[in-house]
Amino acid sequence: MDPQNPHIGTLHDVAAFTRAAERHRRELQVHCYRMLGSFEDAEDLVQETFLRAWRRRETYEGRASFRAWLYRIATNACLDALKRRPRPSGGPGGPAEVPWLQPYPDELLVASGDDEPEAAVVAKETIELAFLVAIQHLPPNQRAVLILRDVLGWSANETASLLDTSVASANSALQRARATLQRHLPARRVDWGPQADPSEAERALLARYMEAHERGDVAGVAACLREDVVFSMPPDPEWRQGRDAVIGFWEEGGFGTEAIGEFRTVLTRANRQPAMAVYVRRPGEQGFRAMAIDVLRIEDGAVAEVTTFVPELFRLFGLAARL
Repeated sequence: MDPQNPHIGTLHDVAAFTRAAERHRRELQVHCYRMLGSFEDAEDLVQETFLRAWRRRETYEGRASFRAWLYRIATNACLDALKRRPRPSGGPGGPAEVPWLQPYPDELLVASGDDEPEAAVVAKETIELAFLVAIQHLPPNQRAVLILRDVLGWSANETASLLDTSVASANSALQRARATLQRHLPARRVDWGPQADPSEAERALLARYMEAHERGDVAGVAACLREDVVFSMPPDPEWRQGRDAVIGFWEEGGFGTEAIGEFRTVLTRANRQPAMAVYVRRPGEQGFRAMAIDVLRIEDGAVAEVTTFVPELFRLFGLAARL
């Protein structure tokens, strides 16, 4: 059986259907993640996609590829979910504007084998947090058109067919989406993406940043930050901009004092960006426990943005809850 275009009759067999669908799980999850901005919601929507596909298997006629048929179902499942979710306010808070935002572990972005369609969905510039936040500002239909056209490379005809609209409407939605996206992306985004791996200078910066955290060295951490650095902690709507404001906020929380305890850090990656898992051992405790995952954006040799996520997400990265 060709997994791209399985024979219609085989889809009535549970095992055959499962094999054909599972081949596309990862790319569908990334697609749903882009639509929704939440890793956990994306997982749920892929399961919903497979359930809908099984229930509607009679509607698969074999004219389009099985993959395209699954994308149609997944996109519509996401559009249904987005009807129940508000759009960001449009303020200047970056990730803080998107309380449901979650990181996507890089390990899960690695395409299996040499599957070109799947590899195409994990390019850095279309999975980074700045892009995820920006597209959350788009109306759901415009978001779907932009992802299908500019990320997945679908034609205007294919996109219009999937969304049950006209080519003219799809093209119009795409132009509006591109204009809105540019307003919400960082001004210098073109300069700092795409790049698959950090440079030697960036690796050295990350090492200094992590070592300074473990020492509780406020000045050392500050030296790694851009003057206009932005810090946010989804789902908390509060955010800080500027080195002094960010460092001051961390010091208010006890950073740099014995009262907060000791830190250990583990380097990881999320959304094709460097990330740091932070563990803390409070005074009197025996071991280190998960505290936060910081996803970093580096620009001009310094940390330009820090987005901190809750310790409950350590499991997504295969990280231990305790050290």
